[in-house]
Order: sequence, then C-alpha cells, then structure tokens
Amino acid sequence: MQNKLDFLIERVQKQNPQANIRKIRAAYECAAAAHEGQKRRNGEPYIIHPVAVAEIVVEMGLDTDSICAALLHDCIEDTQFGYKEIENKFGTAVVELVDGVTRLGMLRYSKVQEQFEDLRKMFLAMAKDIRVILIKLADRLHNARTFQFLPERKQRDKALETMEIYAPIAHRLGMSRIKWELEDLSLRILDPIGYSEIVEGLKAQSEQHEEFLQRIRTRIGGKLHEAHIEHTISTRVKHIYSIYRKMYAQHKTINEIYDICAVRVIVDTVADCYNVLGYVHDLYKPIPGRFKDYISTPKPNGYQSLHTTVIGREGIPFEIQIRTTEMHKMAEYGVAAHWKYKQGLDKRGNEEAFAWIRQLLEAQQDTEAEDFIKNIKVDLFADEVFVFTPKGDVINMPAGATPIDLAYAIHSAVGNRMTGAKVNGRITPIDSQLKNGDIVEILTAKEARGPSRDWLKIVKTTEARSKIKQWFKKECREENIINGHEDLDRELRANLIYNGFYDNEEVQRNTLNKFSFSTLDELYAAIGYGGITLTKVINKVKDDVGKLRRQRELAERAEQPRTVEQPHKRVTKSATGIVVEGIENCLVKFARCCTPIPGDEVVGFVTRGYGVSIHRRDCVNVHIQEDPDRWVHAWWDEDLASANRSNRFSTGLQISTRSRIGVLSEVTTVLAACKINVHDMSARDLNDGYGVINAMVDVLSVHQLDNLISRLRSIKGVVDVTRTVDTN
Repeated sequence: MQNKLDFLIERVQKQNPQANIRKIRAAYECAAAAHEGQKRRNGEPYIIHPVAVAEIVVEMGLDTDSICAALLHDCIEDTQFGYKEIENKFGTAVVELVDGVTRLGMLRYSKVQEQFEDLRKMFLAMAKDIRVILIKLADRLHNARTFQFLPERKQRDKALETMEIYAPIAHRLGMSRIKWELEDLSLRILDPIGYSEIVEGLKAQSEQHEEFLQRIRTRIGGKLHEAHIEHTISTRVKHIYSIYRKMYAQHKTINEIYDICAVRVIVDTVADCYNVLGYVHDLYKPIPGRFKDYISTPKPNGYQSLHTTVIGREGIPFEIQIRTTEMHKMAEYGVAAHWKYKQGLDKRGNEEAFAWIRQLLEAQQDTEAEDFIKNIKVDLFADEVFVFTPKGDVINMPAGATPIDLAYAIHSAVGNRMTGAKVNGRITPIDSQLKNGDIVEILTAKEARGPSRDWLKIVKTTEARSKIKQWFKKECREENIINGHEDLDRELRANLIYNGFYDNEEVQRNTLNKFSFSTLDELYAAIGYGGITLTKVINKVKDDVGKLRRQRELAERAEQPRTVEQPHKRVTKSATGIVVEGIENCLVKFARCCTPIPGDEVVGFVTRGYGVSIHRRDCVNVHIQEDPDRWVHAWWDEDLASANRSNRFSTGLQISTRSRIGVLSEVTTVLAACKINVHDMSARDLNDGYGVINAMVDVLSVHQLDNLISRLRSIKGVVDVTRTVDTN
C-alpha cells in the first residue's frame, strides 16, 4: 500500500505544491487503520478505494481538506472511526465534508419515496458546500469502474442510478470528462450488446478514423502555422454513449453514423478563437445551423467554446471545437477547474454560480415527492434558451419556456401582475415558446390580479408552476373549494361513482386519510389550486366503491333473494329472444339502465301499460326491490343464436385512456374490424393526461362483447374498458 500512497503524494505535489502533505499522510494512515482487514468485492484491500477516490479528487485540483475527506469518506459509515475522532484530528472542515458524503451515500435508487427525499438532501449539501458533491462524484466514478464485481441485479440498479442521477449532475457542473466516463460505464451494464456493437464497430473503423483525423490535423495545423497562431490540436472519436444515443434517436447502425469524429483546437486568446474559426470555414464547408457560440453566451455551468460542424473533402461531417486553455480546463473539470480554495476565498462557494441549486430547492417546497425526479430532469438537464430583458440582461430558461415562465423567474410579483408580453417589440401570446436571442418585455398591471388557472397547463418550469399554485393556495381558498368541489363532482359523475362517494362515509374517510386531509373542504381546496391531481382521487374512490359493491353482491347472492331466483327453464319460443315465465308473447323492452344482452342473467319487471322491462340481475334497480310482486322470472330463448342471428342488442362501453394522439382512431378501427355498429360515441380529456371515450354499440351476445373488450384493452394507451351501468 506504500506504493499507492507515494503515487498519490507525487500527484498532489505536482498538481498542488501548496498542499499540506503531512495532513494528507495522516488521513491516509487513519483510513488504512480504520479499514484494516476489510476487503472489496473483487478481493482487494478496501483502502484501495479511498486512495483511488483521492486520486480523482487530486486530478480535479481540489484542496487539502477535500483530499483528506476523500481518503476518510467511508470511515463514519463502514468503520468504528467516528465523527468526533475525525474532527479532533483533522478539523471541522474535513469532518463536515466526510459527513456530507456519508449522508449522500444513503441514497437508494430502488426505494422510490426515500430516493426523492435523499435527492433533496443531496442538493442541500451541494448548496452548502459544493466540494461534497465533487467528492461523491469521484466516489461514484471509481465504484462505476468496478461495477462488474457486483451481483448482476445490483450492477443494473447502480448503473441506472448513475445514468439517471450522477452523470446529469456532473453535466450540470460542467464536468464533461467525468460525465462521459460515467455514461459509458453505465451503458456497458445497461445494454452490453449495444455497447459491444459500438466498441467493435469503432475498432473496425479505427484505421480509417485515424487516417481521416490525421489529414484534418495536418491541414488545419498548416494553415494556423502560416497565420502564426500558437495552437494545440487534438482529435478524438466521440464517446460511446453519445454514439449510442444518436444511433437510437436516428434508428441507424454505427456504419450509418458519420459525424463521430471531433477535432479540438486550443489557442491562447479569445481573439484567436474567432480567427481560427474563420480559417476553418475557409478550409471546410460549414453546415448551416450547426454553429454555436458559447463564448459570447456561456452555458449556465460556465462552459465556453466555439462549436462548428463542417464537411471534409470525403463528404464526411465532423465537429470542431475552438477554445482557450482556460476554457478547456473549465470544459474538462467544470466547477472544479477554477476552484476558489486555491485563492483562499470563503468556502461557501460562489453565490451566483450555484444559485440554481437554491432556486431548485425553493421550487420543490410544495411539490409532491414522486414528481421531484421529473422536475429535476426538466430544470437541470433540459436544453436551454437565452433571452434578453429590455435592459440587456441575459436570462437562461429551459427549452420550450414561455413568457409566463420568464415573469416568475424574474419575481413572483411580476408573474402575479403579468397581463401580457412583448417579444422583439411585438405583442405575443403568453403561451408562445421563447427562442434564443429573443428580447422579452413583461407587461404588468399596477395591482396583482393573480394568475389564471390555465397557466398551470402552459408553464414549463417547476418554479413558475409552484409559484402559481402558492398564489391560489394563499389568495383563493374559498374559490379553490368551489372549483375543486365542482371538478370532483364532474369526474365522479363521469365515472359513475358519484353516489358511491357521497352516500358512503367509509369511502369518504378512506379517501381523506389516503391524502392526509381532515375535511372534504381541504380536499376540495387542494384540487382547486392543483395541490393534488383529480386522477389520484378518482382512482382511490373507484377502488373503494368497487370493493363495497363486490361485498354487497356476495352478501345478496348468499341471501338468495326471491325475485332473482332462476326457475327450471321450460322450452318456450319467443320472437324477441326473451322468455317470460307465465306470460306468452308479451310485449318486452330492454331496460336502458343496464342494457342486457344475450348471455347476461336477466329478470323481468311488469310495467303499467308497457309490457315487461328486462333488467340484468346485477342492475342497481333490481336491488332496490320496489313492488317485489311485479318482478318475474325471465331468461333468454335457448334457440336465440340459431333462430335470430340478425338480432343485435345495444349496450354501453366506457373506455379509459391516457391522452395520446391517435388513440380514438385506433378505437374506431377495432370497432370496425369487429363489425360492431356504433350508435353514439363521445370523447373528452380529463386532468393529468387521461381521457374517457363513451360509446353505445350493438352486439350479438356477451361472448362477442367480451372479445371486443379484450381487443380494445390491447390498444396502446387504453387503461381499462368497462360496461356502463347507471348507478345514480
């Protein structure tokens, strides 16, 4: 192990001559003693892992305390060496870093609810001291390099966690080298076949790529020498996950992907960057729309460079990146590249550079936990656009953001007083999407009129959505209760569970307990301001009402009610398809409340002047048992199928769907393929991406209906299909 320590010290002295070597040696000795006898899954002594993490931290250029914390980062969690011992030996700064990394290590991707809460802790730790997440990224990088020694299931869990959480965080911090390696190592586990296909494809083309890139280096280098511009040219093949993603998005094989080569030119000054760009465009034809200037408009994570995609003589496109040496360090190591501990500044980090972390946390205060992962993907990892205020300030927003998002990004009061927007001097709809370079002026009223509820469907950012919900929650409680009550009643009726909810205290109590409300008014208010989705409430009520109905049916069957007992069927013919006991050739009509069809168990009700009304035995009107003497036994004619094939019977269907373009068309296609006549059909959207289709159809029998329902349920986007029964 002494060789490992000597190599670490040598790298520290080379990278940071001012580092406290004595303190780093003491941290190593402490970690080695704490992990004495422990082994990693590959059989190596455990101390190899902390040393490897420390080496990555050294490569990032971090300070002495960070290196010590990297060496000690597993001591609190995995050894008897505790918080106080580290604090006494190495000081408060080191122990706080170790404690922060330990807490982040508690994140578990497989336990969804806990995962979201731990993600919040992660970002809190980042906002407090960014070194914590840098050490954690180094820890995850070394673990990713040894994924293959884990059990197969754990390999996939850890790889997915790395791809979904750690690689995007590295990207957001501008640490592209670590991001690329994390993505490639994760892909090797998640899709080993796809990974191997790309690796083998790159090997097969390696000579061709090297010759191609050498010609480019020679040509560009010669031109820059003539212009007396000091430069360094490097070439590479894009990393594996980048190629994989392009193959997947474009449905191509690796042999059909051409722009997998990249060239980087590093110069001394910004002026030289633009001069090199001119020479490159003289040598190669640029592809329109593929030039990006991140020098004049840097990315939020500090990344700066010129990007241009050009076509060589061979007709193969390739990307050229042009940047200064300082820009290159920033691109490789992100926030760690210009780490302020080198300048001895305050440890809390640059307030402006890391303001996005605190903004994210503030926006999550009223967000349901299961929505958090979706929101961080939108807010942290989406493509961004840069817009200008009339004063010339640059504000970055997620791609697809609207003027409403911008208004709330400026200030809550601006959003609440917003009445319209001007983009590039022209009045623009508030739901229009902002584009790079737009000059946006938010028009406001003197007094806050408040946002519209429709804005919740328009806005892109979590911050805007959260502030709109907060306004409705605070300012419009009575209105929220009324609107929420109306919305809930409408959906209860649409799903035929209105009476099932309001006539049963147990269903109401279960629903309130499920969502932690004390009264119905609290539930209505939450629905009104968007704090809880209608879909979740309706699904809970459906489950409870369905359970109670099934319990009631089982109890009634056990009691064997007289009106629904089925007698021995006598052989009788009927022109209508229904035989009524004791009545020959009577007038028969089928009840609209339950729309019975051949195959259903039925019972008859003698009406006054309109013959016998035929109901399904499970119809709610049968269970009411009004005038029991007027209920009579009835059954389907046994020869109905052979004697009257042209008879078709109407029944209702309710098709619950997720909102998806084309789902209604596919439903009608299935109905036509099954040769089903449709009397009436209507469709409407519900909240949160769901919809419902109601249809009245003609069928021959229950068997044909069951087949139709099975076909409909197989359609992508169809959640469930049920026969409609009037329960009101």
